Amino acid sequence: MDSSKPAQLELRAIGRHINRLTCHCTRAKNELHALQATETTSAMLIEDEEKKLLRCSAGASNGLGEPGETSSLAVQFAGAVDHMVAAPGMGEVSTFAVLAELTTLPVTLKSPQISRYAGLDVRLTQSGTSIDKPGRLSKGGNAYLRSAMFMPAMSAIRCDPYVKAFYDVLVGRGKRKMQAICAVMRKYLTGLWACIRAGEDFDTAKLFSEKHLLKA
Repeated sequence: MDSSKPAQLELRAIGRHINRLTCHCTRAKNELHALQATETTSAMLIEDEEKKLLRCSAGASNGLGEPGETSSLAVQFAGAVDHMVAAPGMGEVSTFAVLAELTTLPVTLKSPQISRYAGLDVRLTQSGTSIDKPGRLSKGGNAYLRSAMFMPAMSAIRCDPYVKAFYDVLVGRGKRKMQAICAVMRKYLTGLWACIRAGEDFDTAKLFSEKHLLKA
């Protein structure tokens, strides 16, 4: 994972393009839902929005095939992909988007550094009249990573018992729902990074074990 390699920068560029297309798809879905919810909406507008959604979806799917055609990274990182997709909620698109960002980073980075790089680290307010306010995400890092991690975290909270237990503990302790979601995103991201480095499959039973619940 060396950021000086052009092929890895190429992979990151493709990943960011897919990330943008995925965001466009989400907006198109929301707009289509809003149009369909109103009886007076013109059929022409609904059809146009449906075509837009199809174009976005096709673009994102086509982008996944490009690395195999343009570089050897598809083979080089096949193992990392296998370890990442073992995580509940990590589909093909989200795995590609996350890997495209992580592949350019030095393997020597530790979990806290990865959190800071993604802007998922918590910053405390330590001056002025707001000194007692709860910590907030810095959001000063890689927005592509944050975007790519959101839906996998949401899916894992709904579907995986270990992740849901971790989330419920945080909410039960007074954390806002979004704060708890971000905590899941942070643990998921650092867990993915650890799995890539160690060459092991992602395992929520280990990452969100009872020991981690006590520290949540």
